[in-house]
Amino acid sequence: MAKGYWIVRADITDPEAYKNYVAANAEPLARHGARFLVRGGEADLREGDARARNVVVEFPSVEAARACYDDAGYQRAIRFRDGAATFDFIVIEGYGGPQPGD
Repeated sequence: MAKGYWIVRADITDPEAYKNYVAANAEPLARHGARFLVRGGEADLREGDARARNVVVEFPSVEAARACYDDAGYQRAIRFRDGAATFDFIVIEGYGGPQPGD
């Protein structure tokens, strides 16, 4: 079964209010088996457009990634982002096929 991922690009406009979102999303993320692969950090834009912050969250499956986003607890957490951040948010299925050199 392929893993699932959240790919998020964000501009945080109110860091203090954004902390409420981070605190509120911890429980639903844990419940659905989330694991942060990228959480901010230095980014080197090579092409296209960017936002200030990038996040990649791994889930055991794409179904778990979708379920976490749809979870009532996560939907409550989203409200804390209003006025505090602008997000581009994708839920995507991982790839389990051949790799370069295979």
